[in-house]
Amino acid sequence: MTTLLQLHAEPLTREAFAPFGDVIEASDSVRHFSINDGNTERYHDLANIDPGADGKAIVSIFRGQPRSLPFAVTMMERHPHASQAFIPMSGRPYLVVVAPAGDAPGPDDLRLFVCQGDQGVNYAAGVWHHPLLALEAVSDFLIIDRSGPGDNCDVIELAESREIPAGI
Repeated sequence: MTTLLQLHAEPLTREAFAPFGDVIEASDSVRHFSINDGNTERYHDLANIDPGADGKAIVSIFRGQPRSLPFAVTMMERHPHASQAFIPMSGRPYLVVVAPAGDAPGPDDLRLFVCQGDQGVNYAAGVWHHPLLALEAVSDFLIIDRSGPGDNCDVIELAESREIPAGI
């Protein structure tokens, strides 16, 4: 039996995630202001939604099955033509595994973030990421991504896997 090296879990913060895209959350650290006669606080322009050349932004719902931990990360994907935003709708924590845009990532390029149920992420175009990693129960996510010409999903198998440990 092969023992996989484990990924170190980091809390999701704007600063730590900046090389990979945007954190989408209502916080005092982002531009916000009152609208609708003071009834609503608008957290404004939280992500750079980029549908790419000849693309259009679309909105979908992904329903993710919960992953059991420990979990072996054996593959990654990227969307080379456009960004892809994930906004949780079920209020549950989830995980994000990312690697920088560019050539296929090595296992040491992977970073693991623990996202709270009120934090979304927007992967910049070309950023490598693992598909949806819901935890605890079936979870819905609002997705904003691209529809348009050309193949916008590259998938690779990692030369060496990494493990997301139990107890995160």
